[in-house]
Amino acid sequence: MLMEFSRVLLGLTIALFHAQLADFLGEQDRALAAVFRQRGVPIPGALPKSVSHTLFYVLGIGVALTSLARIWLALR
Repeated sequence: MLMEFSRVLLGLTIALFHAQLADFLGEQDRALAAVFRQRGVPIPGALPKSVSHTLFYVLGIGVALTSLARIWLALR
């Protein structure tokens, strides 16, 4: 049960800091893509900021809701 509550907190934390997480990982993705392109490997560009923010927010809420559903089913 402690693990499920930890997942709820993790999901809420991801949802709370979704913009910062998406921006950080977007910067890392752009840097990695630049390294691959320098070596001649064609890879697609990074997602736009608004899309990555939305994806991280939905991911965080999804993790929290899934964990809450598992807790509810375990107590039922």
